[in-house]
Amino acid sequence: ADDLAMRKVLAGILIFDVVMGILCLVVGTRQYAGDRQLNTREGKIQELRETLAGDVNCEEELAQKIALTFDDGPSEYTVELSRGLKERGVQATFFLLGENMEGRRKMVEELVKDGHLIGNHSYHHVQLNKLSIEEAAGEIEKTNRLIREWTGEAPVYIRPPYGAWSQELEKVVDMIPVFWNVDSLDWKLQNKEQVLSCLSGQVKEGDVILMHDGYRSSVDAAFALVDHLQKQGFVFVNVEEMVLE
Repeated sequence: ADDLAMRKVLAGILIFDVVMGILCLVVGTRQYAGDRQLNTREGKIQELRETLAGDVNCEEELAQKIALTFDDGPSEYTVELSRGLKERGVQATFFLLGENMEGRRKMVEELVKDGHLIGNHSYHHVQLNKLSIEEAAGEIEKTNRLIREWTGEAPVYIRPPYGAWSQELEKVVDMIPVFWNVDSLDWKLQNKEQVLSCLSGQVKEGDVILMHDGYRSSVDAAFALVDHLQKQGFVFVNVEEMVLE
């Protein structure tokens, strides 16, 4: 009888251990899935790091890197801006608006030719997190399609209008959102000197500067800003290089 009782106790312990093991596995899997969803952006960046890993240029590593970005193009000023930046040895990032791309294929091709990075800025400049997931994804894909057809490459980076993004979009859009930490307010000021005054003393190493290429004043301000900061030892890179740092 004692032997039978002991067997029952041991069997109970074994069953308890098995159940707890299964529960731990389930909880751990759910936790892993949750962490994976929250770290989607980081995962994509790590994949890019591994894909683009190469020899490190010591001079570049020591440089004070900043990124100049332009939203809402292309416009009547885009080609002039692109060429002026190229003459200064600057690689910028242009987040293109689908509706502004229509009929301007040569402008987009010029950007690529001049060595700039092309990103997505939606099609109609709408606040994506206020749309349904299907509508938001459609806005993004419509512009992606144009960029892919015209440049031969699918864009990796997206700048959501107004900086409005969400975890729901992160789960369904296989792109890396890129924001900014220095706003030139060029769209509001529309005056070269005022834009430069707004940026004065703000820019530091590692910054991503937001500008727009739809204004004459923005083009002039961008050239003046580049000339000034290059004399201070800053190096302009596209956002991919900043993201992968």
